[in-house]
Amino acid sequence: MNVLEINVLVLAYLGDTIYEDYIRRYLIEKKIASVDELQKEAVSYVSAKSQAFFIKKLIANDMLTDEELEIVRRARNHKTNSHPKNCDIVTYKYATALEALIGYLDLVNAKDRIDEIMNVILGGELC
Repeated sequence: MNVLEINVLVLAYLGDTIYEDYIRRYLIEKKIASVDELQKEAVSYVSAKSQAFFIKKLIANDMLTDEELEIVRRARNHKTNSHPKNCDIVTYKYATALEALIGYLDLVNAKDRIDEIMNVILGGELC
């Protein structure tokens, strides 16, 4: 299977689950005991606005390889007619780009690279 030929929305579909799993595990490791608190805290990472912020900061800080930037560009530029009501189309496209990047890295077995990116996001190095 040539991963570069996979539709970027399919990559994002996979990346979304992986990204959210990292976030949930991180919050549980912080010993947050209340499900309500876990959900509130998770939103600060998994919302489209947050994901768009993180991918823009990764780009601005030159933290992505050329190959990774190409996946991000493809996802961001993918034509779509819909987006969630709670964000604008540009924010949605950047959020999709982050998810597609994570999905792509998973499919090419770059688990260490996913760990690096998620550690930067969760470590607050992008604020």
